[in-house]
Amino acid sequence: MASPNSNLSPRQKMINLMYIVLTAMLALNVSSDVLNGFKQVDEGLVRTTQNSTIQNQALYNELSAFNQTNPEKSGAWYGKATEVKNRTESLYKYLDELKLRIVRQADGKDGNVNDIVHQDDLEAASYIMLSPRTGEGKKLRTALEQYSDFVTPMITDTIRRQIIYDYLYPRIAGQSERNHKKWEEVMFENMPVIAAVTLLSKIQSDLRYAEGEILHALQKNIDEGDVRVNQLNAYVIPASKTVMRGGKYSANIVLAAIDTTQAPAIYIGGQKLPEDRNGLYEFVCGKTGVFDFSGYLEVPHGDGTLTRHDFTSSYTVIDPTATVSATMMNVLYAGIDNPISISVPGIPTQAVQATMSGGTLTRSGNGWIARPGKVGQDVTITVTASMEGRSQVVNTTTFRVRKLPDPMPYIAYKDDKGNEQRYKGGKPFSKRILLSAPGIQAAIDDDLLNVSYRVLQFETVFFDSMGNVIPEVSDGASFSQRQKDAFRRLSRGKRFYISRVKAVGPDGIERDLSPIEVIVN
Repeated sequence: MASPNSNLSPRQKMINLMYIVLTAMLALNVSSDVLNGFKQVDEGLVRTTQNSTIQNQALYNELSAFNQTNPEKSGAWYGKATEVKNRTESLYKYLDELKLRIVRQADGKDGNVNDIVHQDDLEAASYIMLSPRTGEGKKLRTALEQYSDFVTPMITDTIRRQIIYDYLYPRIAGQSERNHKKWEEVMFENMPVIAAVTLLSKIQSDLRYAEGEILHALQKNIDEGDVRVNQLNAYVIPASKTVMRGGKYSANIVLAAIDTTQAPAIYIGGQKLPEDRNGLYEFVCGKTGVFDFSGYLEVPHGDGTLTRHDFTSSYTVIDPTATVSATMMNVLYAGIDNPISISVPGIPTQAVQATMSGGTLTRSGNGWIARPGKVGQDVTITVTASMEGRSQVVNTTTFRVRKLPDPMPYIAYKDDKGNEQRYKGGKPFSKRILLSAPGIQAAIDDDLLNVSYRVLQFETVFFDSMGNVIPEVSDGASFSQRQKDAFRRLSRGKRFYISRVKAVGPDGIERDLSPIEVIVN
């Protein structure tokens, strides 16, 4: 695009260029009065920041003291306040380091922020904050953005939150934004040392102000969740409304919004509950049924008067009971671990014990494992529970013991995804997979039981072109070399049988298993 001044004469262009140079020279000529003004502003900001630091420390001390006396109530807010303090101090010290680096860039390694010699130096701030080697301006902008994003959500008041956000977030506006300049360029480009130091002091002042607002908000949040009440009610809080015969009924009788400095007097059935019970009402239940009781609380007031608050409650006493069930089915199998679930309502798991006749019963996590001894011999599980320091039988259950069902033989292999599969015959089977299979296995896998068996022997039965039977015997679970050679000679669509499979399970009983028809694909 052509310049709008392209029609000017060469002389006019020269005059315009000289005007620009003169303007730049005037901009560089910073008077001593302006520099002194910056210094006075910086000193004022430092004093203000020091006062804010003292006030914020007082707020920290209050939060810390309250946290020591009531950590449950104030712990979360005190933790946030501590994190705010740590992050504020870190950013504050970083700003101090930037001021010192700028001053030393202008005055040398002995430069003093409180006694700047070259206040009008226009290169030191730009070098520290904008040069590619240091680039502290971008780091500062990022640090301020992260700090602002961290602290502003802690203020629930939307107006104050916006004020804090405007104070902290490094934004540019107006002409600078339209020229697409970055925040650090607007703030520190060609900026005199004293002005750059004053700007950093202003940011520190904003930090302390924001910190104070955050602490006030966190301090307010400690009491924000408190419930204000204008009514007193008596409550009975039993440990359980259902109690076994022989067990103990326990209940806490409390007054809502009670003054902890003055405990109420509690009367039940005309009898005063001892004060050392702290409202705990308990007794041994001797018979079953539904029972009611009532009473009242007397609450003293500062003027010497008493108010009465009545209460009623009920409880149910039941006979001891327990639930015993086989996790898998209604029978137990000999020779294997049978998962058993045993529970007694109202009694913790560790207070429940169980024994079994005709086998062993052991605890496994929250359940039990039953292992019967003989097939056909019933077993009885007896459950006892510890209640109030004594053991009581709560249930006896008898189970039938059966022999494990026969397993199914199969050829184990892995599919294309590496998952283990079981070929049980009756459908085409890859010759490649067949040749890679080591042998056959046997197991019960009917979704209720998952029991592995050890294969003792088997035979494969092939048919030649004349229909003659060619058996090959394997002594063990693996395919013999003769059997594998026979596999290789099979063509697509041919079939053979795996028969006379003998296997033994965990019950020690040897079994003859069903044959498998293998169709070669």
